[in-house]
Amino acid sequence: MRYKKPVSVLVLLHTADLDILLLERARHPGFWQSVTGSQEDGESLLQTALREVREETGIAPKAPDLVDWRQSNRYEIFPEWRHRYAPGVTRNTEHLFSLEVPAETPVRLDPREHTASRWLPWREAAEACYSPSNAEAILMLPRMVGRDLAR
Repeated sequence: MRYKKPVSVLVLLHTADLDILLLERARHPGFWQSVTGSQEDGESLLQTALREVREETGIAPKAPDLVDWRQSNRYEIFPEWRHRYAPGVTRNTEHLFSLEVPAETPVRLDPREHTASRWLPWREAAEACYSPSNAEAILMLPRMVGRDLAR
């Protein structure tokens, strides 16, 4: 069995108005999240982020368009997903990125991974996320991209 690396990316896709793209997990209806995914052998974190955005949304960004926050979260892997990792691995390190896209950017989902998508204002998106680290990243987005919080 090939185990996942306990290193991943979280990519916040957002518009200039800070509407955030959330995806509903196919295996967990009601679980909304940003683009996420594990790093594969030989990939840089930037390459992982580019690949995951393309695979999960059909959007093909160029490397300079992604903003590497140079921040990471370390969290406990949910017990129901630990079988994907080597025995004894219980924690993951998630690296944060963001990508601004034009409003109305079409999204193409892989139905094996996600069943729905929606754009929400950043505060609502943070409330809708099931992952605390995803919600926290969304709340940091205005500061990270230098936007006004008046919305």
